[in-house]
Amino acid sequence: MDPRSAAGRATHAFRTCAVALDGRFVDSPVMQIRSAEPGDSGSIREIHLNAFDENERHAVADLAAALLSEPSDPGALHLVAEDGGTIVGHVCFSPLFDRAKLECVGFLLAPLAVASSFQKRGIGSALVREGLRRLEERHVDSVLVYGDPAYYGRFDFEVETAKRFVLPFPLSQPDGWQVRLRDPGGFLDEVVRLDCVEPLRSPELW
Repeated sequence: MDPRSAAGRATHAFRTCAVALDGRFVDSPVMQIRSAEPGDSGSIREIHLNAFDENERHAVADLAAALLSEPSDPGALHLVAEDGGTIVGHVCFSPLFDRAKLECVGFLLAPLAVASSFQKRGIGSALVREGLRRLEERHVDSVLVYGDPAYYGRFDFEVETAKRFVLPFPLSQPDGWQVRLRDPGGFLDEVVRLDCVEPLRSPELW
């Protein structure tokens, strides 16, 4: 599926970051977003197994679980949405590094999933917005994503500037590679060659 289409499923697991594309998230005493904990691993796997189709569900679930235990520095940001104490959504933001300078230059949004029975309620959007808010508090300069521009454009991700951020893998759908900069002038015109954490170093994900 072309990442420019409206629905949230693509051919490969990593490109299928968004599964709850529309709707309004209503904050209520029973629905909350919190940081994920190691004990949430089983529930997070189930969310991704439930949200994706047979061709990609296991790859995404394995990726989410691996990222939850990835010992990177800085560490990944994992958030879960709960309804009445039950986890119904999950998002991960993992660090990206400048291969030349060996320093963190941003975070990658992936994967994102919402349980099928809770989709179309804006929970995915709420998870993304809360993650971006927390990263802004940490003065993170850039957040990148590989997904549907029609969906991620609402969070100020854009395609053209993302061409400066080069992954070590060829992208099968380059128009899906997007960036959101805290300071759009901060990187000027320099090209940043990226490295990612170990669970994402598989060309099949891209």
